[in-house]
Amino acid sequence: MAPGGSAFKEEVDSLPKSANYDIAMVKAEKSSNSLKTKNGLSEKQGISSTNGVHELLQCPVCRSSMYPPIHQCPNGHTLCSNCKIRVHNSCPTCRFDLGDIRCLALERVAESLELPCQYQSLGCHDIFPYYSKLKHEQNCRFRPYNCPYAGSECSITGDIRTLVEHLKDDHKVDMHDGCTFNHRYVKSNPHEVENATWMLTVFNCYGKQFCLHFEAFQAGMAPVYMAFLRFMGEDIEARKYSYTLEVGGYGRKLTWQGVPRSIRDSHKKVRDSQDGLIIPRALALFFSGGDGQELKLRVTGRIWKEL
Repeated sequence: MAPGGSAFKEEVDSLPKSANYDIAMVKAEKSSNSLKTKNGLSEKQGISSTNGVHELLQCPVCRSSMYPPIHQCPNGHTLCSNCKIRVHNSCPTCRFDLGDIRCLALERVAESLELPCQYQSLGCHDIFPYYSKLKHEQNCRFRPYNCPYAGSECSITGDIRTLVEHLKDDHKVDMHDGCTFNHRYVKSNPHEVENATWMLTVFNCYGKQFCLHFEAFQAGMAPVYMAFLRFMGEDIEARKYSYTLEVGGYGRKLTWQGVPRSIRDSHKKVRDSQDGLIIPRALALFFSGGDGQELKLRVTGRIWKEL
């Protein structure tokens, strides 16, 4: 019942219960609107407040988002479970022992948050509950790609256009237009397999980019040469294409037909799965002719789009 004088009380008491509820709701709305006006609040500032809560969920040590269990020291300073181990159970803010105190309140607050994907600027405009956001981002199709160059531990990431320019300018990779290729690989000392050069060529075909890899490595005890193709894009797009690779000489040839792998799969993953044209060294030297002191292989191929 709303507070007030006796006359007001009698008048309200004479109304049906539903009317009491309506009056209470109207007063609550007026009070809420008055408070918002007084404090200068708006919906946009509400969003800013959400961002403020999100900042509270950033670990002060690694700056990553915190997920349960979120730990806190006796003074209320929080940090993630990974950093709790790294700081040897000592609060990095006040140096108190952390103990095993969970910040349950912050964990509950996180449940109510909905946040945009961190790759929003790259094209992902979806909104996710806080605890679902990380899983999405690990597989978001808009997340940056790693540099596909295999000859070094390159840390550059970016979209396809950025990586194509990076490969051309920084790694000096050969760029070719067309969907067929005819490459010749020569090495003066084919017995030094561990020192073989990893070679990469990029083809612009159907308006997409494909990476042709050719390298030597040890497959168990036997040294082999391998050629394979990777697609600069998502796996679902890569499956729309097929390719063939062929190598031979002296009336013999090896042919491989397959589907290019996405550069989401690391170079090592593709190589270790042997998903490509495999040429044993003895056969490679036979194709090369001569006395086996020089590797001379010609690899031809074609890329086409499946209907």
